[in-house]
Amino acid sequence: MRILFLTQWFDPEPTFKGLAFARELVRRGHEVEVLTGFPNYPGGRVYPGYRIRSRQREVVDGIRITRVALYPSHDRSAVGRVANYLSFAISAATIGVCSVRRADVAYVYHPPATIAFPAMVLKLLRRVPFVLDIQDLWPDTLAATGMVGNRTVLGAVGWFCRLAYRSAARIAVLSPGFKARLIERGVPAEKIEVIYNWCNEAAISQAQPDAPILAEAGMKGRFNVIFAGTMGKAQALASVLQAAKLVAEREPRVQFVFVGGGVEVATLKGEAAALGLDNVRFLPVRPASEVGPLFAAADVLLVHLRDDPLFAITIPSKTQAYLASGRPILMAVRGDAADLVRNADAGVYVEPENPDAIAAAICEMAGLPSGELTAVGERGRAFYQEHLTLASGADRFENLLRSAACGA
Repeated sequence: MRILFLTQWFDPEPTFKGLAFARELVRRGHEVEVLTGFPNYPGGRVYPGYRIRSRQREVVDGIRITRVALYPSHDRSAVGRVANYLSFAISAATIGVCSVRRADVAYVYHPPATIAFPAMVLKLLRRVPFVLDIQDLWPDTLAATGMVGNRTVLGAVGWFCRLAYRSAARIAVLSPGFKARLIERGVPAEKIEVIYNWCNEAAISQAQPDAPILAEAGMKGRFNVIFAGTMGKAQALASVLQAAKLVAEREPRVQFVFVGGGVEVATLKGEAAALGLDNVRFLPVRPASEVGPLFAAADVLLVHLRDDPLFAITIPSKTQAYLASGRPILMAVRGDAADLVRNADAGVYVEPENPDAIAAAICEMAGLPSGELTAVGERGRAFYQEHLTLASGADRFENLLRSAACGA
């Protein structure tokens, strides 16, 4: 098949359904072309070596990539985010649609939901069916994160999303809860496929602790609880800082390590200082080559989201990375994410935004023999290898794309 890969974010931006997925499709004999924007995520600044222009073409590993203009932004400003999303959607629907070769089918990565606009234009003008891969439910996410509060705007976004669902030939979702929610909204069940995410396997699988990295991160000699990824309002990490204060009084050897960026980092650092926490460290975004060794050196890997009904039906992408790393997981997210860890028997579930429960679970895990913790982590790794790999996910996407292309 000739597959158009339509996504606002693509390598070198951190996205696990980027170049690795495109390469896998090429390896399977398909011709892949990418339509994307100029890299600026997550910092909102254009990456070195790029500058915004109407269009730029490049070829990576034989994959043709067309980049179109956008307004770079990823900060607290709702206006900046909207400008970022809409500018890419308009560029992709005009310059982009006219710049790419005709495909048999398009793979469309959502979020943002605005990505569906160029996909629908492509379908209208060039008769290209598309598969919509939904990683975020809009407008639910906009409301849950506080990005948008205006009911009229949320209603308009909801209307647009329903239009996109009708237009898509097939829809992939990351959890059973997402499928159930879409069915409630009138999407036919037979149109929706649950395909669990995978992780950056090259960076994480079988990685070993790296002494220089650990020394630089201040992790040697401590029981390290690592949270890695975006630190925004949805993660509600103030509760984890409160738990860190409780843990400091009971288990002084435990250290909380926050790795990554996001709009809440500065606020969290201020709160940690105000609480006088000397068992908390903040590390900036690390290169992919260091992520695996950091995870491998963790004693516990933490997932935490706000206690919101939306997050009970999502599975944070770090869950798969944590499972692949073979380390025990503390899952502070309700619903589908907790079920995945329970099914893998790979960690402990606690209520989100409950500092007492989080602290108690961490102290309990810190008291377990190292061999028992290792066994928990290895069960997670085995579950990932059996159910969640890129190869298994690509099998299902390949079938979904083929059925969309054939109109089956």
